[in-house]
Amino acid sequence: MSAHFFTRALPLLLLLGAAGGRARAQQDPLYSQYMFNTLAFNPGYAGSGDVFTVMALTRHQWVGFEGAPSTQTLTLHSPLPAGGLALGGTVLHDRVGPVRQTGAFLDLAYRIRTGAHTRLAFGLKGGANIFQADLAGLSTVETDPSATSISSKLLPNFGFGIFWHAPRWYVGLSAPKLLENTLTEAQSAVVTTAKEDRHYFLLGGAVIDLGRDAKLKPSVMLRAVAGAPLSLDVNLNVLLRERIWLGGMYRVGNAFGVMAQYRFNEQLSAGYAFDLTTTRVGAYNAGTHEVMLSYDLQFTKGRTISPRYF
Repeated sequence: MSAHFFTRALPLLLLLGAAGGRARAQQDPLYSQYMFNTLAFNPGYAGSGDVFTVMALTRHQWVGFEGAPSTQTLTLHSPLPAGGLALGGTVLHDRVGPVRQTGAFLDLAYRIRTGAHTRLAFGLKGGANIFQADLAGLSTVETDPSATSISSKLLPNFGFGIFWHAPRWYVGLSAPKLLENTLTEAQSAVVTTAKEDRHYFLLGGAVIDLGRDAKLKPSVMLRAVAGAPLSLDVNLNVLLRERIWLGGMYRVGNAFGVMAQYRFNEQLSAGYAFDLTTTRVGAYNAGTHEVMLSYDLQFTKGRTISPRYF
């Protein structure tokens, strides 16, 4: 095996090894700004802001690494006029190496008041992913003639979420995909299989006054999937003059980063996060970039009762 071959193959081997971990621990897309993109994995979040919200996010992981993961998400949600119901929708596209998935899901939440300023929401998520794995298209190593690809497969799924919140705190538990779909592709004597694993998400956060013009917002997210270690994100943000979020994050044993968000007005916000991985893959990439844009459309006149913190 030549040194040139090894140099070209090493990034792919690292990617496949990391993607193998991703396939178990991060098969569902990963977000650093999860506290503003909660609907993507918890349908109970629908309508929590009492406005019609549209949020777009793009994440490019391990920049400079050929075949690195990338994710694009579009979510929208709003409370319905009566009955304590809220409706939402999620469209996402996720790619890592030769594996691609594109999905569309509908979110429905039933919200009940548990106090003067608190609500408990029970959410259902349903939809489908189109899954494809172009294993024969790998170009950094010599392709095995018997290598098979998984052609486009439609994978229906459903999940649930619970979201309990007040203006200054929130907790949530969800499993956005309960069905563990198995894919099998047979070509000649070769059989290729893949499987969707069930993921669980537990998150929480709070807002604490530091003074007249500053607020502290700690938040955490715990992700669990069978056969993989637990993944824990710890975030700490400061809100300045109700306009600028500044903070940092630590993904235990995996990455650390910084993030910022600017509120142009009561409706429009833009956010950015930058992560650096602490694993051996970090030597072969220039970090992870995530950009978020959110817009709230109010159907009633007047100002909002209180600013949105999540």
